[in-house]
Amino acid sequence: MDFNSNKAIYLQICDAICEKVLSGEFKPEDRIPSVREYGASIGVNPNTVMRTYEKLTSEGIIYNKRGIGYFISGNAREIIMENERKEFLEVELPAIIKKMELLGIDPKEIAERNNWII
Repeated sequence: MDFNSNKAIYLQICDAICEKVLSGEFKPEDRIPSVREYGASIGVNPNTVMRTYEKLTSEGIIYNKRGIGYFISGNAREIIMENERKEFLEVELPAIIKKMELLGIDPKEIAERNNWII
């Protein structure tokens, strides 16, 4: 896994796991690798992976069956979609709109270039 220095590693691992859920690679009730297994596979300290799993657990995306391991929650996809949608609408889209305004790009131009019907 390649890491970006602009974002905490544990958050990048969260993003990677969420992408696997959205893509269907991880399905509801799938067991995910243990903290040690995952850390070894991506070359990260297990404490960093544990921090990732704690965050995902607190968001309801994964859960722990004591003594068995971590599993993808039944509604993980919906939770991730809602979180990603909120992030896009509240953070990413306003930044895009600001950049468009600075560059004088009209939304109609984008629609025309992409053959969108608005």
